[in-house]
Amino acid sequence: MRRVVPRALFFGAGWLFVVIGVIGIFLPLLPTTPFLLLAAWCFSKSSERFHSWLMNHPRLGPPVRDWQGHGVIRPSAKILATGMMGAAILFPMVLVKVPIWAKWTTVVTTTCVLSFIWTRPSRPSKKGL
Repeated sequence: MRRVVPRALFFGAGWLFVVIGVIGIFLPLLPTTPFLLLAAWCFSKSSERFHSWLMNHPRLGPPVRDWQGHGVIRPSAKILATGMMGAAILFPMVLVKVPIWAKWTTVVTTTCVLSFIWTRPSRPSKKGL
């Protein structure tokens, strides 16, 4: 028998992800867009009104629409993510005494994430328009 997740659970999770995403705007180690994507998905399962609100929000909506519509990450977001991640790994690399394996793990993980970010298109392709 298949369990059905109550709409209220999706609705609550949507708001939780919006809050975490907004906090991520100000904290360099916490990404914003993935949490907003999760919020949009949760709202799509629970509330057409709040899904529409998020998608049409002047600040929060554009990165979600860009990603959902075209798989696009804007150049300004790429630069900001690179700078924030660089600053976030520079601190433990230089100022904190951590084992070498932890430093290498941080460098490899950050390199993989930045490789993903920088290989995404920066604007929608002309074919999709």
